[in-house]
Amino acid sequence: MSTKDFIEKDFYKVLGVPKDATEAEIKKAYRKLAREFHPDANKGNAKAEERFKEISEANDVLGDPKKRKEYDEARALFGNGGFRPGPGAGGGNFNFDLGDLFGGGAQGQGAGGAGGFGGGIGDVFGGLFNRGGATTGTRTQPRRGQDIDTEVTLSFTEAVDGATVPLRMTSQAPCKACSGTGDANGTPRVCPTCVGTGQVARGSGGGFSLTDPCPDCKGRGLISENPCEICKGSGRAKSSRTMQVRIPAGVSDNQRIRLRGKGAPGERGGPSGDLYVTVHVDAHPVFGRKEDNLTVTVPVTFAEAALGGEVKVPTLGGPPVTLKLPPGTPNGRTMRARGRGAVRKDGTRGDLLVTVEVTVPQDLSGKARDALEAYREATAGEDPRAELFQAAKGA
Repeated sequence: MSTKDFIEKDFYKVLGVPKDATEAEIKKAYRKLAREFHPDANKGNAKAEERFKEISEANDVLGDPKKRKEYDEARALFGNGGFRPGPGAGGGNFNFDLGDLFGGGAQGQGAGGAGGFGGGIGDVFGGLFNRGGATTGTRTQPRRGQDIDTEVTLSFTEAVDGATVPLRMTSQAPCKACSGTGDANGTPRVCPTCVGTGQVARGSGGGFSLTDPCPDCKGRGLISENPCEICKGSGRAKSSRTMQVRIPAGVSDNQRIRLRGKGAPGERGGPSGDLYVTVHVDAHPVFGRKEDNLTVTVPVTFAEAALGGEVKVPTLGGPPVTLKLPPGTPNGRTMRARGRGAVRKDGTRGDLLVTVEVTVPQDLSGKARDALEAYREATAGEDPRAELFQAAKGA
């Protein structure tokens, strides 16, 4: 839509609201009309589709307080499609081509021309008519720094307790040779295509538009006549730095951590990007991990399992704990030592899950063999597989 169309269209009339309507009244009117004329509710109705576009255009301007204010001011000056100079401005009522006025200067002569407005009326109302929301002034916009991805490998203990590790990162940063300007002399000029905003608008239909990075300045808003040899005019160059990064306690293998503002520096006062760290955790020879719990397998003798007793269990980085085995503890039973696991997000700890593994002696002394032979004779009438065969027959 052209600037002239914007000025001459009465968006208040399109939405059916008075000029002093509140934001709530405008929103209510738009929603009602949008439901009535939405293309999904009027399939094949070209008039309804056109009406929906008009409603969307009107809401796009009146629904934004800043755009609405600029629109009202523009309508006050150009409401009748032409500029009316005041007394002493050349006399008479002069009708100027709005396209010329907003293009940077009127072709008409006399004191009523656009020359009295300096750089053109487009600079005054640029925020309204750039559909992407960027101004058409010569002010360049801040740019956010790039996000950085890196990896780090921790020991099992470091992952559980947390650690501060050095990370050497290579990223794009303002070029030191040209101070980030991209120009060898440090004097780039504003991109004429995007007028320094770094973005250009493209229509997407239905009264809406999207913004893309400017193809001429690659989103920088600046163009160099004498590009810097180091950064080739981009204003950015590779920079290496080492940072001390704190990895929180309880991190798990292959977890991705986001550190806000620790990425590449921004341009022209823009914020830094984020740092994403993928953590790899080495295996431990004794302990394993299951969510916030640590796991360990503890061997016990047949006598300890059968008769019960107390066994000492190691913990990660702490003193051992003593667990009581009840008589008749089966192989593979898991017991819990509370508070001896990994650190949770709230600062508490998970548990240590202890799995009992009954060991079978490989070499028996004569006395031990005699004792086992006596035990076998004493339990000769017991068949631990009787229930197994009974269940198999029932199936």
